Amino acid sequence: MRRKKGLIHHIELYVSDLEKTIEFWGWLLPELGYFEYQKWGKGRSWKLKDSYIVFVQAEKKYLDVPYHRCRVGLNHLAFYAESMDQVDQLTDELKKRGVTVLYPDRHPYAGGSDHYAVYFEDPDRIKVELVAPF
Repeated sequence: MRRKKGLIHHIELYVSDLEKTIEFWGWLLPELGYFEYQKWGKGRSWKLKDSYIVFVQAEKKYLDVPYHRCRVGLNHLAFYAESMDQVDQLTDELKKRGVTVLYPDRHPYAGGSDHYAVYFEDPDRIKVELVAPF
């Protein structure tokens, strides 16, 4: 199937607290068009078209060093929002949920004058970006 060549099939992230992760991502991903795809005792996934994102509870023995986006590995996840209005609506919802918006002094142009977005962190401090298409 050449039409899928190079597309992301799935992204799998190990998390420190699956319940907090489900609570956080479980409202956000459906706002972006994802639906719950898989569910099992130690994990959950959400799907959009042909790609999905998976969250799995990390084993206790691997929780000694917390995630930090400046170490080798994942820096952040960036998703398209539907519009600038959706970025604004989701920003308001993030604040209502007590999620810290990053770079508040430059919001919503922290990525530059032609990049309308909100930046924030999930429960494991993985940076997330929601960007409006221009």
